[in-house]
Amino acid sequence: MHTTSSGPSDGQEAARAVLDKAAHENFPVAPFFLPRAWRTDLMAIYGYARLVDDIGDGDLPPGGADARLLGLDPERADDPLAMLDAFEADLRRVFDGAGGTRGVSAAPRHPLLRALRPTVRRHRLAPEPFLGLIEANRQDQRVRRYVGYEELLAYCELSANPVGRLVLGVTGTTSPERVRRSDAICTALQIIEHLQDVAEDLRRDRVYLPAEDMRRFGVTEADLAAPSAGAPVRALIAHEAARAETLLNEGAPLVGSVHGRLKWLLAGFVAGGRAALRAVAAAGYDVLPGPPRPTKLSLLREAGATLRREG
Repeated sequence: MHTTSSGPSDGQEAARAVLDKAAHENFPVAPFFLPRAWRTDLMAIYGYARLVDDIGDGDLPPGGADARLLGLDPERADDPLAMLDAFEADLRRVFDGAGGTRGVSAAPRHPLLRALRPTVRRHRLAPEPFLGLIEANRQDQRVRRYVGYEELLAYCELSANPVGRLVLGVTGTTSPERVRRSDAICTALQIIEHLQDVAEDLRRDRVYLPAEDMRRFGVTEADLAAPSAGAPVRALIAHEAARAETLLNEGAPLVGSVHGRLKWLLAGFVAGGRAALRAVAAAGYDVLPGPPRPTKLSLLREAGATLRREG
């Protein structure tokens, strides 16, 4: 294994490149109105989740800085499975000794994982949600088509739901009912992201639209590769969007189950999904020319409406 060290600036630049992506998400990641400690912890979790997705999607910056940080030869930066294995090994360093029972352990190599360690310790977070996100990205290397909706939901259980559970953990609000509601919201947000990114995902040779639904609506992969969507594709996207909206509505009472600024944060998550669905609908469900994105104004309006309904 190549172990050439990376300088501090190398690591800081790699971390900043990941964290800067927070501004482009459908929902606020760590908005200003939250307590500083929560913002720090939520950004640590975001940095972890975003980096593992970038590894799985092959979206790391060129130059191999992240590979070097994880102790890999930079030439292996384009091998997602090798990178995910190295990333998981570094994640294990986050948890080694985190409970104070195993003594002092080696610090994680990657700066985003070093930033995560205090969050894990403060809130006694379990490794399972973090490992689920890694496994989802491993699955992306093996599974590129989904037969039915239930298979897609099982994928979202790994790729999306852990994030909501971690938010509940950081804010000290975990309960079985809240986890159930959170899972519904997170699965909906994942499906909405898939709808926005149909064309981009196809270029990666991935299709997250269930094959059974594609057959039902008479849609082929050639239709998804077209510059714009015909009537069958639009009908399919509208169908999947309705499913996502049902999940959002199922999860939305989570907002009313908490208090204070956490209520605003969770309303922002729900509003981000609803605003994105409105953008998809406003595009006539034609997502092929590019991802329909909500405006900040529409996001604020949906957040206000969500607080009025669920508050």
